[in-house]
Amino acid sequence: MSAAEQLLPAAGVGTEPLFAVRDLTRLYGPDKGCQGVSFELYPGEVLGIVGESGSGKSTLLSLLCGRCPPDRGSVQYRDGAGDWLDLYAASEAERRTLLRTEWGFVEQNPRDGLRMGVSAGANIGERLMAQGVRHYGQLRAAGLDWLQQVEIDPARIDDLPRTFSGGMQQRLQIARNLVSSPKLVFMDEPTGGLDVSVQARLLDLLRGLVRELDLAVVIVTHDLAVARLLADRLMVMRRSRVVESGLTDQILDDPQHPYTQLLVSSVLQP
Repeated sequence: MSAAEQLLPAAGVGTEPLFAVRDLTRLYGPDKGCQGVSFELYPGEVLGIVGESGSGKSTLLSLLCGRCPPDRGSVQYRDGAGDWLDLYAASEAERRTLLRTEWGFVEQNPRDGLRMGVSAGANIGERLMAQGVRHYGQLRAAGLDWLQQVEIDPARIDDLPRTFSGGMQQRLQIARNLVSSPKLVFMDEPTGGLDVSVQARLLDLLRGLVRELDLAVVIVTHDLAVARLLADRLMVMRRSRVVESGLTDQILDDPQHPYTQLLVSSVLQP
């Protein structure tokens, strides 16, 4: 696949990019971190970032969502008005507002993404309050609706997240992120640490919500089965660099780079 083809949106997604990354680099040592990463993400498209531990996936995700500044390179986002925002030229307040409104972030450990001391309903309503919703009835109705959408009994709306199972906490975190109708969601190993049956249910839920809400998603995972199920395109990272990128099925069915071939074959081994 040519470099030009790799940058084309997957079938069924928008034609104007939502997110543009150029030469993004942050290194902590030789081949530690990420370097020279460039891509565009389109509305409704899911980009998977895969690779072994230490390949630079998590560093890249932190750079993409504004959690740490790059050594060089740019991250740009096209906002609701159609204007491009340079993430690292923006103020800290602007970046925080983005993460509370037009962006979402699903943590690997749901306890890092939830407020454990307040009710499930309050966790969901908090992002709406950040957008100016103050009417208690509206907040509670949204909480009930989203609990149902993520397959949690709405009767649990007043329960604390610490009383939920790990899978329920992760689904609550997803509801907390999606209630504000974000355009872009970052996910860091969203199925990590969950039992296989719980993972399958969560993945099925995520796939449905991504399509229904037309979300653009950047998902970091070491699990190629998760990548195949959710991602339209893949970037494979090794030692801080992207070694292969393209459509998910093409990369997993016909990997070109020796490292990608090794990754795929190791999964296929009995």
